[in-house]
Amino acid sequence: MSMRPIKVWDLLLRIFHWSLVSLFLFAFITEDDFLDLHVIAGYIIIGLILFRLIWGVIGPRHARFSNFVKSPSQVKSYLKDVLLFRAKRYLGHNPAGGAMVIALLVSIVMTVFFGMLTYGAMEFSGPLVGMVSGVSDALAEGFEEVHEFFANFTLFLVGLHVIGVVVASLQHRENLVQSMIDGYKQAEIAEQKVQPVNSDEVMQ
Repeated sequence: MSMRPIKVWDLLLRIFHWSLVSLFLFAFITEDDFLDLHVIAGYIIIGLILFRLIWGVIGPRHARFSNFVKSPSQVKSYLKDVLLFRAKRYLGHNPAGGAMVIALLVSIVMTVFFGMLTYGAMEFSGPLVGMVSGVSDALAEGFEEVHEFFANFTLFLVGLHVIGVVVASLQHRENLVQSMIDGYKQAEIAEQKVQPVNSDEVMQ
């Protein structure tokens, strides 16, 4: 067996990841002073989320939800192993990382949904304006508060995600940020005189 780089994260997944990071931060920054830009960023984020849901079903092995979504007990067990410095290394998302992917997607969807409700109720525009036309000012403000809560909660999850990436990188002595840039991770490959190996041929 020898350690060799193999492609794990496909190009579309990497583009999605960094685009979502950039657009969410952009939307967070522009919320108060640049509403039009904030709304445009939100619409693009909707498109990105729809892509990820589809790609999570039909995409390559490590992009699929079936590959990394684990049960709560498995996530709990993995986190315990992390604290004991004995966590198993995964070629794709580990159980905690998979849970974070789902948590982030749900939180962002809620942020966008209540953002559109707020936009419809306060600015009388957007795809959900028909649902909230004529609602009271109190309810409109309630939509805005929930929107801001989920935006802040998403930012909190991003912080936890960054901590998790740093911890996993240190424990397994690998640069997970770099792997999400170039798509490659190191894997044990049996020595053989055949063509290059892809990630579907490597056991986790």
